[in-house]
Amino acid sequence: MSKRNTNSAPDILRRAVLSWLTAALTEFLLLPKELRALEGLEGLAGMSFARIMLIFCGVFALLTVTSFFVHAKRAERWGIAAVCALLACAALTASFTWAFLAACALILALLLLYGALGWDASPEPAAEPRKAHRAWGWVTAGLTAAFFLFVSAWTVGRYASFSSPTYDFGIFSQMFYSMKTTGLPLTTLERDGALSHFAVHVSPVYYLMLPLYMLFPAPAVLQVLQAAVIASAVIPLWLLGRHHGLSGAQRTLICAVLLLYPAFSGGTGYDLHENCFLTPLLLWLFYGIDRKNAVLTALAAVLTLSVKEDAAVYVAVTGLWLTVRTVLRFRGKEARGLVTGLALLGAALGWFTLVTGYLAKSGDGVMTYRYDNFMYDGSSSLVTVIKAVILSPLKAVYECVDAEKLGFIAMTLLPLLGLPLLTRRYERYILLIPYLLVNLMSDYRYQHDILFQYTFGTTAFLMYLTVVNSAELKIDWQRLLGLAGAAAVSAVYFAGAVVPVAVSYPARAVRYHAYYQNIRDTLDRIPADASVSATTFYTAHLSRRPVLYDVRYGSKEHLLETEYIVLRLNAAHEYRKYETGGKENGLENLIKLLEGQGYGEFARVDGELVIYFMPHRS
Repeated sequence: MSKRNTNSAPDILRRAVLSWLTAALTEFLLLPKELRALEGLEGLAGMSFARIMLIFCGVFALLTVTSFFVHAKRAERWGIAAVCALLACAALTASFTWAFLAACALILALLLLYGALGWDASPEPAAEPRKAHRAWGWVTAGLTAAFFLFVSAWTVGRYASFSSPTYDFGIFSQMFYSMKTTGLPLTTLERDGALSHFAVHVSPVYYLMLPLYMLFPAPAVLQVLQAAVIASAVIPLWLLGRHHGLSGAQRTLICAVLLLYPAFSGGTGYDLHENCFLTPLLLWLFYGIDRKNAVLTALAAVLTLSVKEDAAVYVAVTGLWLTVRTVLRFRGKEARGLVTGLALLGAALGWFTLVTGYLAKSGDGVMTYRYDNFMYDGSSSLVTVIKAVILSPLKAVYECVDAEKLGFIAMTLLPLLGLPLLTRRYERYILLIPYLLVNLMSDYRYQHDILFQYTFGTTAFLMYLTVVNSAELKIDWQRLLGLAGAAAVSAVYFAGAVVPVAVSYPARAVRYHAYYQNIRDTLDRIPADASVSATTFYTAHLSRRPVLYDVRYGSKEHLLETEYIVLRLNAAHEYRKYETGGKENGLENLIKLLEGQGYGEFARVDGELVIYFMPHRS
């Protein structure tokens, strides 16, 4: 066997995976039995990163030398499955759960399939775009319009029924007011003092919403703009389907899957977030890559990076996948794919380093506490997370199938009928990294909740995988059946998990319109230029002013500096820091404090709110 055949990119990658798993198994078995449990961090702390690297290098060198004398490709493939099985058995013995067993079984099944059949090294089929009857385009447009109206009604209903809190709508409402008046993303709400939101999250993409907000400067408009942004993801998804040869009916079905996907619309369930841009922008990025359009690829990548500092993860993973795919399939000879992949990877890592450095030095820092379940060395560095996965890959698997995450897994994978997993082009599994890293590995509970914004980025990756894997089904009716089944299951989950939550807000806003209008009229009596402190569900309505604080999170000093103080009467948890003697007397104590400082009652809605006013500050 020639050196070229034994040291091709697929051979090197295969040996690297086998060497890593062998090193991880050895390191795990070297642990004392009492440290092998995966629940805590003791096992990771007891491992040696230097030793696992030495073992890796030794095994890799041995496999490489052996390959010159023995045809070992098939043996290496089976070796990966065998070592993984041994590692799974050892880990299950230490920390058994049924979910962990199921996850290990799924991984082993995929590895056994790889051992038997190998990696699909055939060229990816050439894209053959198919024309679609105009009717399918109109059907898709109708579904998209219905989705837009649904999300708009849901989120505007939240605002109209005073269900949108300071975190995370009041802060953005005030930020947009500041952007309109000063051009800068300033808030006083977010960290109890005048501060640029970009000191917390670097999100210049918000400026794309500013022109329309300037025409219609109201908080509710922000909710409608978010609905329009996420609905626009249908456009690149439709184009991807066309590029990969899906028929008109199949394209309509994949767009229906997206619109009914519970984790997609559900991402708006806690009001406005910059993450809403991720789904359309990432789908445009994939479309630019697949069409080999450098301008579109670069523009989509830059805009994605402008969403938030951690959006670099999505661009970096995309660049890694494109680089690996090019190296494996074209042996690095396709210059465009290799350059594009490396450029995306380099730009993402460079931007992430720059932005996180800025946040650490001048801002609020990076929120790495969300991965405390991997911070075994006491650091707060994301590098530790990577080292932890290298040391103990099944620790990562164990964390991904924690009991509280099983419902999320069901609601994100079952609606797609497992289509993102159905491929023998194993380099595509790289595109599952965001789903694992962002949604499943973290122990921050909101990141694995379909009603929060952390699903938008991973939705784009899962949808892209669904498109390309479906497109490779050779029989047309199989594609149609698979996508129709996914749309049907998505619809069931959508109807059961999203619709009941969503419709409750506009229904409440309409049913109690007079009641809420009375609250709005009372709040509107406060002068527009006055400084205000308010409890959380009133801040969004009061946000169009330069000085606004949240009673619960603001300091007493700032509270007593404001001219008007708005208190909700039936929200004891808002006043806990004013409680004494372990009793729920926080509101009573706060009112006594205000009256003692000279505040007098300005207005009241019986049973709902009271507004206090400092006369001499008018």
